[in-house]
Amino acid sequence: MTRTQTRRQNPILPLAAFWLILALAALLPLRAHAGYTFPSIDGGTIDLDAFRGKPVLVVNTASLCGFTPQYDDLQVLYDTYKDRGLVVLAVPSDDFAQELADNGEVKSFCATNFGLTIPMTTITPVTGGAAHPFYAMLRDTYGFEPGWNFNKVLIGPDGALVDTWGSTTNPTARAITRPIEALLN
Repeated sequence: MTRTQTRRQNPILPLAAFWLILALAALLPLRAHAGYTFPSIDGGTIDLDAFRGKPVLVVNTASLCGFTPQYDDLQVLYDTYKDRGLVVLAVPSDDFAQELADNGEVKSFCATNFGLTIPMTTITPVTGGAAHPFYAMLRDTYGFEPGWNFNKVLIGPDGALVDTWGSTTNPTARAITRPIEALLN
């Protein structure tokens, strides 16, 4: 090409670069901490951003479910790993019609029957159009929506989704403790 000739730019290159950047951004993990808050059953709010740098196991719970004895194991898991940074968050929900009538009853039931000291939200929708924004993000971004009570979601210290488990996976099962231990080491 001579100086007097104009250089023609290929219009496909900028478009290809745009799509490449968009594709790479899609591969980056969405941060599950990103501004999500829940009303706390103890009053105030539970801000997931406060847990940055720690793994968080989020569990949708219900007091009248056949899996309710898992509360004991959630407390054991929390007691075992809390000093190393694990947070276990219980999210009571009546989406499957198995939760008590109000937050006071849930709090009393969990304290009396299980001695829970894990953080707990107020009764919160976790499925469908009324789902809490955190659960809506899990559904819309990762295709995960609780199919029943006591589904578990592990969020890494960086806020990325690590894994999910259904109701039948016990909170102290190696399938759950193994990735938690890896995140704590």
